[in-house]
Formats: sequence, structure tokens, C-alpha cells
Amino acid sequence: MTDLTALTLAEARDALKAKSFTAVELTDAYLAAMERARVLNAYVTETPEKARDMARASDARLAAGKAGPLEGLPLGIKDLYATEGVHTQACSHILDGFKPTYESTVSANLWADGAVMLGKLNMDEFAMGSSNETSHYGSVVNPWRRNGSDVNLVPGGSSGGSAAAVAARLCLGATATDTGGSIRQPAAFTGTTGIKPTYGRCSRWGLVAFASSLDQAGPIARDVRDAAILLKSMASVDPKDTTSVDLPVPDYEAAVGKSVKGFRIGIPKEYRLDGMPAEMDALWKKGIEILRDAGAEIVDISLPHTKYALPAYYIVAPAEASSNLARYDGVRYGLRVPGSDIVDMYENTRAAGFGAEVKRRILIGTYVLSAGYYDAYYLRAQKVRTLIKRDFETVYAAGVDAILTPATPSAAFGIGEKADADPVEMYLNDVFTVTVNMAGLPGLAVPAGLNAEGLPLGLQLIGRPFDEETLFTLGAAIERAVGTFAPTQWW
Repeated sequence: MTDLTALTLAEARDALKAKSFTAVELTDAYLAAMERARVLNAYVTETPEKARDMARASDARLAAGKAGPLEGLPLGIKDLYATEGVHTQACSHILDGFKPTYESTVSANLWADGAVMLGKLNMDEFAMGSSNETSHYGSVVNPWRRNGSDVNLVPGGSSGGSAAAVAARLCLGATATDTGGSIRQPAAFTGTTGIKPTYGRCSRWGLVAFASSLDQAGPIARDVRDAAILLKSMASVDPKDTTSVDLPVPDYEAAVGKSVKGFRIGIPKEYRLDGMPAEMDALWKKGIEILRDAGAEIVDISLPHTKYALPAYYIVAPAEASSNLARYDGVRYGLRVPGSDIVDMYENTRAAGFGAEVKRRILIGTYVLSAGYYDAYYLRAQKVRTLIKRDFETVYAAGVDAILTPATPSAAFGIGEKADADPVEMYLNDVFTVTVNMAGLPGLAVPAGLNAEGLPLGLQLIGRPFDEETLFTLGAAIERAVGTFAPTQWW
């Protein structure tokens, strides 16, 4: 039998239905792989007993001919998702010991479709970070390394554990979340595929909130087909989340492999940044040629307010974070540091419980919402957000079907290389991704090649609202041209 962890999610699904192996055997293969790869620090909690119980139940349903769409397929769950009775701490010290009595809607959808939970995945604390170095449980290590180097690299963030686990074959796929690029950037850094769906496509109920108007759940997977399969199960309307949209969920997998002939692909001039590495520019040109050769029409477009997106994002997101994180006070759950009175207890708990990056963003957010600054900063940023959304609407109204851009300004960098420098330099990692969240649009990151050092680079496809199908069709065309990528195992 081949190494079971080498199979894609689609291949494993079909093999389970063909009874080539059992769900328990598949789950055991992943649990063994996780044990061998703990040096990557991708998981913060492993749930082997729960996984085997779920796998046994899947085997019974498979034998009875009652298999769900994800029956017996082992997945990793980002620590931002509430999982009933299982560690859920958003990788923050302030939520120490918290095990919810409820299940997030997205993970409940996955279990209803037969998926198996392997454990909870590491992430930047409260999803605040671009490198997975802000986690209370330590940095995640990217399974990729530069040619001839043993320097540990970041996997991107905040969904770094999800991306690293998928790339290292420690799960068939993983849930992730994206507030400003936290699915697409780590996918690009690890040679995996990640989609941030349209805002409202997946329920946010049961997700630990960072910035409620920007957060969106989505999958990270090994290839475009696997991402399409996972999103089909994750997406749903939810009466518990009034921002979820009551629209039919398409068969995304059916979009994979369709012709791209006749699609109009926009190339925004504003994404050609000064000082962009030559390798990123070459990658972008390669992506353009791949889609043109496949029959798509390439058109130059303008998104004039793009240059304001990053500063506006870093006002809106911290503002919402400062409000959302006010609930963590040591009274009801999680960490409590005693004090001389209740105010002292609040202060001691929050000082000890939050990491430096979270504190920084709470301070920024509280400042821009404060009297005298609300109009000057927060209100102005919301107006800029409206203009960014209008830019996309104008382009799509002119007949453009999707937009192609780089996913990140560079390949993965070393752990510690940027975290200790100016925080603004780290924020620049989101320069190509934040516009998508500000406008509520879907965005797909797909691997498109390796750089001179042997590290993966990704391209981003941005679609019309609720038109993830077009992104899967276009992403699959790029994937067919360049193939898929996996790191050489060193751990």
C-alpha cells in the first residue's frame, strides 16, 4: 500500500469508497505523521482518541452505504474555531483552559459530512500576525527550506499551523480564517492552495472574533480540487450569524477542469509596486501567459484606491479588535490574575494574558475610536473602504470576470527576521490581500512556481461576489500548467 498521507483529499475520498483501506487506517497514518513532525509545532492540541472514534463511526457509515461527502477524511482545525469539549484558545494565554460547550457552525458542517478531527492547529494569537510568531504556543516552522540551508522559515500567518500541516502532510486539509490575507498569504508561503470566500459565504458563528466585518472562514488544501471540496461542506447560511448569506452553495468541484476560454482577466496596474522583487514580477507575467494560452482574455485595469487599502485596513481591523477583545477580562473564563480590586484584576489579567502584537492592535484600535479621533481616523477609513469596494464594482461592471495579482510581495522569510524589526514592515506582507477583505470579495491563492532558492511562490485570483466557481476554474488552469509542489521532508 502506498503512503496514505501522500494521497490528496479527493484521492483518499475515492479510495475509501472503493474500500482500498479503512478510515481508521487513514487516521492512524496521519496521527503517526503528526507524532513524527512535532518539531514543526503545527498542532497545539492533538485529539487521537476522538479521531479514532470518529473514524470508526465513518467506517460503519461507509459499510452501510451512508457515507457523507467527507466521510472518514482527517482534517486539522484552526484554534480559532470553537470545538465542543476541546481546547479552543485562539493561541492566547488569556483563554487558558477554555473548552467550549458548543461547536462552531463550520466545523459542525464538516463533522455532519463525515470528516474526522485530528486536533487544533497553531496560529498567530487572535489571528493577529503574518508569520505565526505571535502564538502563545511558539512559532510554527514552515516545512519548506531554502536550498542548501537549515534556517527555519515562517509559514505565514495567521493560519500558519493550517498551512504548515497541509504542506507537511499532517492532515488532508485544514480550516483557516482570513481577515486581511491569513489564508492566502500562508498558502503562498507553503505551496498550498487557500481560498478566502466571499464575506457571508461561511458562517462566523463559533469563531473567535478578530475584526467582525472582515473575518471569513475558508479552507487550506493541497490543490484546487481539494479546496473546492472542502468549501462545499464549510459553506452554509446560518440563523445564528446574520451576516451569513442565504444563497445556494454550488458544487465547486464541478468548476475544476472547466475551460477558461472567454474569461476576461483584469491586471491592475496599482499592484506593480516599486521595489517588487524580480521573481514576483516574473511569476505574475507567467500567470498571465498561462491564462492567455488557455484562452482567457487579458485586460489592463485600474483600482485607483488600492494605495490607501493597507493604512485603512490597519485602522478598521484594530478598531474592531479593540471592541471584540474587551470581553476578555478574567471574570467568566480563561486566565484570571488576582488584584486588589476588580479593576486591578482586569488590568493584571489583560496585561499578562495578551501578547505584544495583540496589545499593540488594541491600543491602535482604542485610539482611533476615541473621542476626537473617531472622525479623523475610523470614519475616514470606512469611507476609503467604500471607495475600494467601488473600484472593484466598476471593473466587474465593465465585464472583467476575475483579477490576477501576486499573493505576497516575497517568498517565506526566516523566523525572527521581521518580527523584531519595525512592525510596519510585517504589515506590508498583506499589501496584495487586504483589498479583498475590505471589499468582501472572494480570493484564491494558488501555487505558481518556485523561486531561485527553491521556495514556493503564489498567485492570487480575485473574483466577483459569490463567484468562487470562476476562481476554482482559473486556479485549476494555473495548477495544470505548473503542477503542485511539496517540500522535501527533513523533520
